[in-house]
Amino acid sequence: MKKHLMILTGAAVLTAGALTSFAQTSPFLGKWALTIPDAGAGWLEITEAPGGYLDGSILWVSGSVVPLDCVLISEGRDGNQALSLIRINEVERKDAQGKVVRVQKYPEVLMGSIGDSADTFTMTRIDPKRDGKGFTTSQFTAQRIAPLPPAPDLKNLKFGEPVELFNGKNIDGWRLTDENAVNGWFAQDGMLVCNPKQEEGKPHKNYGNLRTDAEFEDFNLTLKAKVEKGGNSGIYLRGVCEIQVADTYGRPVDSHNMGALYSRITPSVSAEKPAGQWQEFDITFCDRHVTVKLNGETVINNQPVEGCTGGALWADITRPGPLYLQGDHTGVMYKDIKLRPILK
Repeated sequence: MKKHLMILTGAAVLTAGALTSFAQTSPFLGKWALTIPDAGAGWLEITEAPGGYLDGSILWVSGSVVPLDCVLISEGRDGNQALSLIRINEVERKDAQGKVVRVQKYPEVLMGSIGDSADTFTMTRIDPKRDGKGFTTSQFTAQRIAPLPPAPDLKNLKFGEPVELFNGKNIDGWRLTDENAVNGWFAQDGMLVCNPKQEEGKPHKNYGNLRTDAEFEDFNLTLKAKVEKGGNSGIYLRGVCEIQVADTYGRPVDSHNMGALYSRITPSVSAEKPAGQWQEFDITFCDRHVTVKLNGETVINNQPVEGCTGGALWADITRPGPLYLQGDHTGVMYKDIKLRPILK
């Protein structure tokens, strides 16, 4: 993902010394769940770095968590604290032969202020059009994310009766996350298959992701997945957190590899098999902590989930949600999908 940046406008900036003191008690510090109308979910974190400066990261609807290029907290005209975030979109400009002749930077603006509640606020996004002819504006809301609970004691978890989520015969109990998308999912020979084919010379088809009708709280999930060369899918826990399913065999460990919590937690070891082989997943999601065993090896060990990942159905990571499988990228197969609810 390319680097991004945002602009400050319309706020009076404090002096450097005053700003440091001001920011230390700012209600903006912390993690925020973003609800983005007509687009989906996001995540924001504002921190004060050890060097005393303000820093932050953002997830905007899809893709990865990326650093903000500038974070500014000031006093707004109404006396409330104002937040301004800056990230830059880089756009390559090419000549008639396709050669890049320059790279232009388009600043994107996010601004908001804290009112009566320190746990929610509204922000305005100003996004320049990439041809330089105007801009679009939109609003979204930020809700403070509650502090993480302690890591659960996995040895003492108690489970309910296992639930077979796929009957091997049809896709009863499942539906697309977007009813307007094309359905490339079907059952075949005991497998749940996605085949998002494009037809040459015809308009691009937007294939959909598949979710369970049922929604779940904490659970243990086991399943098998298979992707071909270059394949890319994902397993979304409660509809918000993606465990990556992709052809990454032979690559150095990375937060985008098979078994990762996408862009958030890097597997401790590379445990994936080559493409075309069945990959066995054993995933426990409990008290906002996740454990992932891939092909018998623990690659994520009871690590905290700080927020949603790209493609989340909503921003709230504390609410129950479905299991959803990504089918809008490439073909993939799943089977033996079994969930055991964790009893509280």
